[in-house]
Amino acid sequence: MEEAVQTLKAAIRQDLDLDHAAPDGEFMERIERAVFTWSRDHPLTASEKARLVRRLFHSFRGLDVLQPLMDDPSVTEIMINSHEELFVERGGRLSRLPAAFESRERLEDIIQSVVAGVNRVVNESTPIVDARLKDGSRVHIVLPPVALKGPTMTIRKFPAKPLHMDELVGLGALTKEAADTLSQLVRAKYNLFISGGTGSGKTTFLNALSQFIPEDERIVTIEDSAELQIRTVPNLVSLETRNANTEGRGEIAIRDLIRASLRMRPDRIIVGEVRGAEAVDMLQAMNTGHDGSLSTGHANSARDMMSRLETMALSGADLPLAVIRQQIGSAIDIVVHLSRLRDRSRRVLEISEVIGAGEEGARLQPLYRFEEEGERDGRVIGSLKRTPNVMQRIWKLRMAGISRLEEVEA
Repeated sequence: MEEAVQTLKAAIRQDLDLDHAAPDGEFMERIERAVFTWSRDHPLTASEKARLVRRLFHSFRGLDVLQPLMDDPSVTEIMINSHEELFVERGGRLSRLPAAFESRERLEDIIQSVVAGVNRVVNESTPIVDARLKDGSRVHIVLPPVALKGPTMTIRKFPAKPLHMDELVGLGALTKEAADTLSQLVRAKYNLFISGGTGSGKTTFLNALSQFIPEDERIVTIEDSAELQIRTVPNLVSLETRNANTEGRGEIAIRDLIRASLRMRPDRIIVGEVRGAEAVDMLQAMNTGHDGSLSTGHANSARDMMSRLETMALSGADLPLAVIRQQIGSAIDIVVHLSRLRDRSRRVLEISEVIGAGEEGARLQPLYRFEEEGERDGRVIGSLKRTPNVMQRIWKLRMAGISRLEEVEA
């Protein structure tokens, strides 16, 4: 198929002199005529012809070899190590594709069209950039000389419809009891922080949690590249960072957006991911009346996340460590830690309450912990179990008029 595609692409360019400004329908018809003419000497089935027409159309108007993968709902991640080396993730497992781009220049053209669509720039002087596609998929790009094999692009796809918490319960990510507890905590405006490793499902879980936010509130979301799909709150402002221009000016970072959001009268602020100095601005926002805020961060455990927040906040403010720890202890109420287990399943491993701060940092009290019970047919068996610990910070629940505390105190 790929050999036929390359042969036909060259023939279409040379013989038809295709007008790239033509409407998609006319463009498709001209490609169909070329395929039918070519197939007289190269017999194809009807389905093979249809597939070849689509592949050729996407090579001119879409994302070339990537378009079928973008249209395939079973593909969750696309990894392009070079124009000749492509991998995909399906069901948590990686496999190499036999397909490839016709040239390095073709891959570079697609990269430039992607970043131009979100008003970003990537070149040798700015070789690393985050972007997104029209469907919301997240794109990370690295160009030479940083990428030694050639242009590199990683695409993280998201479902067209965000998963609900009930669906995550059905998938075994957490129990119904834990989901009900989190629902109450979000409604009562507890500040929640979601931690986990790469690909553990932090953004998916954050989307699910956001569905518990009352629809009469005003929400401001802040992200490097817009990924969140909050559809239950009509009063929503979505902010996205901006890279510096070719002259090194005009950058708008996450901490700039956090400061700007405080003047927008938000009921809650949602920071898609905290990575650096903006941690101190997020903590100060949580500590100055913006309860119910949500955010995520990379860490190997809930305890590690607290330590990382210390480091990030210290890089953004000239404050003593004890003060930073106190801010973390008072700003964050609940930490939810996710992980991707050896069977590739994504699970909630821990839900902990932050009960203050001491000399060793924020003090965590686990409310739920994942207990593994073995394996069956290669799948990890286990569930999130309630610990004997009694929740201490219950005043927000009372302020929210939630009188039944069995789920969080039992």
